[in-house]
Amino acid sequence: MPTSDEKFYNAKITKRVDYAPDLWSIRVNPGGEFRFQPGQYATLGVQGPEKRSERAYSIVSSPYEDEIEFFFELVPQGELTPQLYKLQLGDSMLMRKVPKGRFMLEIKTLRTNHLLVSTVTGLAPFISYMRTLNKDYREGKFPQGHKLYLLNGASRSWEFAYYEEVQKIAKQSPWLTDVFTISRPWEDEKWTGETGRVDDLLRKYADMWGLTGENCMAYLCGHPDMIEHGKGILKRKGFPKEALKEEIYWIPAKKAVAT
Repeated sequence: MPTSDEKFYNAKITKRVDYAPDLWSIRVNPGGEFRFQPGQYATLGVQGPEKRSERAYSIVSSPYEDEIEFFFELVPQGELTPQLYKLQLGDSMLMRKVPKGRFMLEIKTLRTNHLLVSTVTGLAPFISYMRTLNKDYREGKFPQGHKLYLLNGASRSWEFAYYEEVQKIAKQSPWLTDVFTISRPWEDEKWTGETGRVDDLLRKYADMWGLTGENCMAYLCGHPDMIEHGKGILKRKGFPKEALKEEIYWIPAKKAVAT
């Protein structure tokens, strides 16, 4: 049941879309003011009979939107996603009133290219970037000279929840280039796009797009192994530490054990 704790809103679900058995998105009315920047996250929770379960989730929506959108992947043995998965239209959940995170687009920099690298739900903050910039572009407020390059991966194409939206923005916008890739083409024979893991393709596309450590900021979000491999590839390509940003969605069990 929701709680009336002063640190939380009781956010009400206004829309739910299921993309695959373990992937879905929701939109919520937070029930109060919630000011955030593209790339930040919200802390969501469910109050159980004995304790409150909470976790941070990147925000998909733009600050220009009235509602807040999230994109989830079900972790069957997880503490929170199985509870969130049960929630339907009209249900409520806890949402902390203050957003957090520093995974924002660095537009006040000499690096005017932005390489966005993600897996599955790691696309969430990048959609927030794109929706915001798309509105800015149409209104003549786009940061001059900046360009985004998206490389997004999943196992199969039906896991690309925002594929059509990204494609539409890219066709209308000279500042966005996108590539979607699947790692299990034998399970998705209708897919005609790129194949392979994101980190296996990272060097190929960074070179193709002319992205270097001098002209580009790289943002990696999603699976921790992809982020670790991706950072290594970009560092070997000459990207300095200050040109790399990351948002890890979970810590692998072997690394989470205290020493």
